[in-house]
Order: sequence, then C-alpha cells, then structure tokens
Amino acid sequence: MIKFILQLSMGHYIVVGGEKSLVASFLSSLSSLVLLRLLRPLRPRAPPDLDASVAGIPPSYWPPVAVEDPVLGSSVGGRWRHLSAPDPGPSTPSAMKMARSSSFFSSLARSTSKLTPLAVFLAFFLVFSSLPSTEAYDSLDPNGNITIKWDIMQWTPDGYVAVVTMYNFQQYRHIQAPGWTLGWTWAKKEVIWSMVGAQTTEQGDCSKFKGNIPHCCKKDPTVVDLLPGTPYNMQIANCCKGGVISSWIQDPANAASSFQISAGRAGTTNKTVRVPKNFTLNAPGPGYTCGAAKIVKPTKFVTADGRRTTQALMTWNVTCTYSQFLSQKTPTCCVSLSSFYNDTIVNCPTCTCGCQNNITQPGSCVEGDSPYLASALNGPGKYSYTPLVQCTSHMCPIRVHWHVKLNYKEYWRVKVTITNFNYRMNYTQWNLVVQHPNFDNLTQIFSFNYKSLTPYGGINDTAMLWGIKYYNDLLMAAGPLGNVQSELLFQKDSSTFTFEKGWAFPRRIYFNGDNCVMPSPDAYPWLPNASPRLLGPSLLPVVLFWAMLAFLLVYV
Repeated sequence: MIKFILQLSMGHYIVVGGEKSLVASFLSSLSSLVLLRLLRPLRPRAPPDLDASVAGIPPSYWPPVAVEDPVLGSSVGGRWRHLSAPDPGPSTPSAMKMARSSSFFSSLARSTSKLTPLAVFLAFFLVFSSLPSTEAYDSLDPNGNITIKWDIMQWTPDGYVAVVTMYNFQQYRHIQAPGWTLGWTWAKKEVIWSMVGAQTTEQGDCSKFKGNIPHCCKKDPTVVDLLPGTPYNMQIANCCKGGVISSWIQDPANAASSFQISAGRAGTTNKTVRVPKNFTLNAPGPGYTCGAAKIVKPTKFVTADGRRTTQALMTWNVTCTYSQFLSQKTPTCCVSLSSFYNDTIVNCPTCTCGCQNNITQPGSCVEGDSPYLASALNGPGKYSYTPLVQCTSHMCPIRVHWHVKLNYKEYWRVKVTITNFNYRMNYTQWNLVVQHPNFDNLTQIFSFNYKSLTPYGGINDTAMLWGIKYYNDLLMAAGPLGNVQSELLFQKDSSTFTFEKGWAFPRRIYFNGDNCVMPSPDAYPWLPNASPRLLGPSLLPVVLFWAMLAFLLVYV
C-alpha cells in the first residue's frame, strides 16, 4: 500500500494514504507541497524600533545583529533586536523539548492566522480530496458492484435470525471456483448460534458456554458457501453452489448467493441491534473493497402466488466494488493478432504474465510434451488452485487470438480463439468482453452467445461473448481440448471501415472481467506498402479481365 506522508515539523506526521492511481498520487503530492508552503511561517518584517537608516531597505540587506533567542541562546545574523532582556530559558532537556514544541505551535498559530480564508479552504480541499475511496471504477461497467443485503427476519430471546444475500450486479464479472469468502467484525460480543446454507471456517473459543455450543464464537468470523450435494435440511434458496456466482448478464437466475444466520448476544430490537463492520469479500482472492454497512428500508418479499407481500424487520446493505489493481499483481491474459493480408503473427508481448526461470523458480511452468507433466499436476498446489501453466514466451494462463480472416464486398469476417494454458483450471461460464467500433454493425456470430454493452449511452462499441450451455460454456484445461473459438461477421460502414493502421483489431479485451494485455500498436499487422487500400474479392474478376485484355492487345 502506497503511503503519502506529510511532515509538518519536529517529528509530527499526518498520514494520508491509500491505493492511488497516477492522478490521485499527483494530487496528493501537490496537496502536501501546497500545505507545507501555506503553513510555513511568514517572513518577518522590520520591527518599529529598527533604526530609521535601515527602514525601507530589503531584509536581505539588513546588517547582522546579535539576537538573544529564549530557547536557542544568542546568535548573529538576526533581523531585529529584543526590546527587553530575555528569560534565561529552560535548563533541563525535557524543558528544552517542551519549549521547542511551544515555539513550533506558536509560530504555526501566527502563520495560520495570517492566511486568507481562500488559502485555508484550498489547503483542506487538496488534502481531503486525496484521501482514499472504498469504491473502484470500471469504465465498461461503471455501475457494477456486489451488494450484500442483511435482512433480519425474526427476533430471538438473545438476538435475531437473518438471511444474508449477495447480489452480483456486475454485467460480466462473476465469481468462479473455489468461490466467495465473506468476513466481518461484530460490533459487540455477538456469536453465531447456527447457520443454514453456509458455514464459518473456524469455530473460535467457545469455552465460556455450557450446554449449547455456538457455531462460531470469533469476533471476526469468516463464512464460506456449502458445496453442491448438501443435505436438504441444511439448504435454503440460492445456497450451496460452492461459492460460485454468475454474472448479471450471463445468468441472472444464478447471480445471487444466500445463507441464514442465527446471531446471539445481540440486540433484540431495531434500536438495540448493532450493525457489523469491516466487511471483506474474497472472490476467491483479493480485489473487492467493501464499504460500511448502511441501514436501508426493509426488504419486501412477494409470495410465490403473488398475492401477499411480507417484509424484513430490519435491513442493511453493504456495497463491494472490484479493482483489478488490488486483485492481481500480474496480468492473467494477453492478446495476439493476425490477418489474411499480412503474414506477420503478432504474439503476446514477451513476459506478459511472467518469465520462464526454472533456475530460481523451478516448476513455474511445464512443457506440453514433458514426461513429468503428470507428476507436476499431482504435485504441491494440486488442491490450492495454484496455476501450473504451459511454458510459453508470455507465461499467461489465457491467450485470446484475434484473426482478421476474410474480406467481402459488404462484409468482413473475424475469427476469435481463446486458449487455456493452465493445466489446473477449467473455466466454467467463461466470458469475453471486446471493444471495437464496428460492433454496431455485427451481423452474425457463430457458436457464441452475444450481448451488446452500452457503457457510454448510445455508443455501441462493446460486446460480451460467452459459450453456449452444454456446448462450449466450459473452457477445458490446457491440452488438445483447451480452447474455444467462434467467427464474427461484420457489415462494413463506408464512413468508418478500413484495414489501415490496425483499425480492424480490438481496442480492449477482457477475459472473465480482467483486462488482457494488448500488443504494442506499432507491432500490429499493417497493409502491404503497395496496396494502401485493399480490394475486395468481388473486384478480382474485373482486374483479371482487364489484364487479359491488355495481354491480347499487346501480344496478339
């Protein structure tokens, strides 16, 4: 975590820090400099008793005068004389330190008293604008988040029974195996008597209880979902999926996960209950930042027949947003490019997700034809989802290849291939988000599902692609079957279409919500120099006809 520390003086610090973008870091540094400049004691002016011969002369030209400082003693080079005899000053080290602190704060008070209201406002605005925010931002899904809704359904003699539901309102980012992990800190000394549809990873110290032992006594419990196949008496609706939650567009019916919790030693009314704090969400690793719980209007529930509505006794919400910067230190996917009009295949940038180094990191990758592949798969990390990737120049678990395949008179065709280089991961319900200006004229897509995303209102340049259920919605682990592919047919727009300057290649690609590393634009396959404008196949017969006619006129 980056820390921006503003030093005021004499060992006193104010920490202003957090995860920052480049712009936020610049603003934070600027605010520190401005505040230091504003709080610096102003330059002293000539006192009234200064000799008239010196008055009107700039301070830098004043003659050096011995000055008796109450703390530091006498010195030469001061600006004015003392009008009265100075106090001898403190003699002990502690008294000296207190005197220095008093001198610092008195000078600070004198300087700030002379600041204009505008300067004070500017200083505080710059400092507080640089404080970290718990919200992240995704330009392709600006309103996406995971909302945790805590509904109290019943009061008990020493607490309540609540249903906790996580709604995934992200359009394309889902939670895959091994699933979500939810944590919080109790406000008082609450315990969990029982749970349905989930469980805590640790029970904690319950030695103070006799008879009925709580399910969890920890101050900061950690909850995980139950696995499929859980007995029905331990299930509730939307539970027991191993922590897997689909994205909102891909499968809205499975974009939620719920569990029931019975809390004890808690409040028994709306006024005595205390809201938990410090919520954390791992899905399955870091990346989500959760805000504080906010009490909202009680949730209303409609019965199956739609004839009756009930509501919770009390409800609070927690909003969690995703940041890829917090999630992974290195990228997880890359993009390669090719085209029919150029023999160049632009591979993923070298060392995109890491570099091959079996000397310092043995076992970081394995060759596809290695006789040790089977033993490597069963080695350490088999059950921890630690990636074991095939040795490549980019070392990414996922590669997306965009190939400009054909050019027609009014259409052009692209082939998209997703390859899995991870031997330990099958990607269920994978999805791809592609940004290209010609998606507003997408005519047909083969063997993939398609949904248009419009994060910028009327601009339709972003598409979400995912596999067809029971056909190719599962991206198998690395190997002969570790890929899925499809073709896209675009209609040409005469006002924008061109093959020049890499226009036919995507602007951005996301795999499972993570931004993939694109090649450098200067490496894109370009049109041959002799053909700045590519002729369509429909013009080929015309060209051949005129060539034959010219041949006959010359040689016959």
